[in-house]
Amino acid sequence: MVFTTHIFLFYFLPLFLAAYYGLPPRWRNLWITVASYVFYGWWEPWFVCLMLFTTGMDFCWGKVITRSGATRRQQKAALVACVVTNLGLLGFFKYYMFAAETLNSLFALVGAERFHVMTVVLPIGISFYTFHSLTYIIDLYRGHATPARSLTDFSAFVALFPDLVAGPIIRYKTLAAQLAVREHTLERFASGVTLFILGFAKKILLANPAGNAADAVFNAAAPGVLDAWFGVLAYSFQIYFDFCGYSDMAVGLGRMLGFEYLKNFDAPYRSESITEVWRRWHISLSSVLRDYLYHPLGGSRLGEHRTYVNLAIVMLLGGLWHGAKWNFVLWGAFHGALLAGERWRGKTSLYAGWPRAFRVGFTFALMLLSWVLFRADNLTLAGGYYGALFGLVPAAPESLLLGATLHTPLTLLVMAFSALLIFQPVQAHDWTINRPLSWGRVAALLPLFVLSLLVMYSQAFNPFLYFQF
Repeated sequence: MVFTTHIFLFYFLPLFLAAYYGLPPRWRNLWITVASYVFYGWWEPWFVCLMLFTTGMDFCWGKVITRSGATRRQQKAALVACVVTNLGLLGFFKYYMFAAETLNSLFALVGAERFHVMTVVLPIGISFYTFHSLTYIIDLYRGHATPARSLTDFSAFVALFPDLVAGPIIRYKTLAAQLAVREHTLERFASGVTLFILGFAKKILLANPAGNAADAVFNAAAPGVLDAWFGVLAYSFQIYFDFCGYSDMAVGLGRMLGFEYLKNFDAPYRSESITEVWRRWHISLSSVLRDYLYHPLGGSRLGEHRTYVNLAIVMLLGGLWHGAKWNFVLWGAFHGALLAGERWRGKTSLYAGWPRAFRVGFTFALMLLSWVLFRADNLTLAGGYYGALFGLVPAAPESLLLGATLHTPLTLLVMAFSALLIFQPVQAHDWTINRPLSWGRVAALLPLFVLSLLVMYSQAFNPFLYFQF
């Protein structure tokens, strides 16, 4: 189920909220679990079985780790078993086909016979709920979290539908106390509704039209230089407003249920270096990679050269986490190299002495170059697109028709408004927290919501980009 559909907006959400607030507090976590399984199983019911299995397994491993009298060796064995099982399932569903096809390509190079690669369907959201469970088990082992009170509480944490399929990645210790007791107030509910409307508008009014422009250019045979830059700029707007919009909606829905999530985006395109980008973009993933991968590898404690190696490993795996394609591996390598270079300079960029506007602009240009790898379907198409960006590939005759598609008043208005929003400092998440909100303010946003609904009905089905990751 997708937030931006009439089924969710007019059926699932109202019925869920009515039952949620009508139930006694002790039954609400169970209702969250049941409703979240319905939400998740809407696409493919068998996906629920996999999540049920991993949830029950991880809850049991958590019991082993926190069992009274358990030795450190037993705890470590339980941790290793849990990590191997979770990553094994994630690896099979997400990376089996990629690994098998890569191996077949190597066989073809040496003249060996190719083997049959079976088709594996990737369960939506498996990367996110696997990371949720892993942070729970690892934090228990480290003594940074207390065990869940019950399987119901843990199931509600793993399956919580606002962040289930595309994040943010929530750690159990962040929600542990809220799963037991949380405050429900009209002001918090109004704040959640406000943030949901703003996120909904970002997705419908900005991300989807920008995505249409990006698709037109990336699907063209050989766009001209200006159109190529226009296309990757449109994609940068699409992926930001798509994912930031989803995060806003997830946080808003959480507030309607009494939960408070951490902010997942903090104006990343206003960053002055790539190091700063990764403090502002997909903050929940960045912090998980830092705390559960970079630090265990040694972080910056093992010397200068090892620090660069650790950064490279983290970003390569971070790229691969986004998808089973070589494009994502190179995207991670690109960011890893830039991070290592800035670390070598003391966490400052090569252009740190430039005026701020130029620092922000150059960092944004680096992000645009990296988004080509993220958006192109394969390395061959990515190479061709880079050639188009720098005029190394002659424009195809049919690409002359792109202008009529791209430079319409509506597309140009969306692009201009998107540019204005990404470079201004006020974030929707902060605005809804730092100002006392009332139902009057919510009502003031109703015209925006109605406009977004009308536009939603005119658009083709367009799920969130991060569903594929």
